[in-house]
Amino acid sequence: MKKKIITIIIVVLIIALASIIYSRYYFVFGEGVKAGQLNYFVKKGYMFKTYEGRLIQAGLQSQQPGHIVSNEFIFSVTDEKVADKLNHDAGGFLQLHYKEYLHALPWRGVSHFVVDSVLTEAPTTH
Repeated sequence: MKKKIITIIIVVLIIALASIIYSRYYFVFGEGVKAGQLNYFVKKGYMFKTYEGRLIQAGLQSQQPGHIVSNEFIFSVTDEKVADKLNHDAGGFLQLHYKEYLHALPWRGVSHFVVDSVLTEAPTTH
């Protein structure tokens, strides 16, 4: 009887731990498209080399009174094909499809936003 209770407790703890890990690191909280000019794209890291980028979006935002900055979308990329496409389009206007996770993983990048595809070039405004 005691072994059965301990087994049940261990199974419940394993399921709870797996649920927490999944919800924090693998559950896709949101996804969408961001468009703008690719400011930089780089592969970096000490232990895990990941692709990191920054997209400058149209418009301005004010984080503090008296300070105006551009809208920036900071993202990571895990797919080599997407990374290659972004390396060739540096400085261009792009539409990036991304997935948002609640927390980052070291081998997935430093950002909660992971770009999984480059849709098309965004139209330029005149």
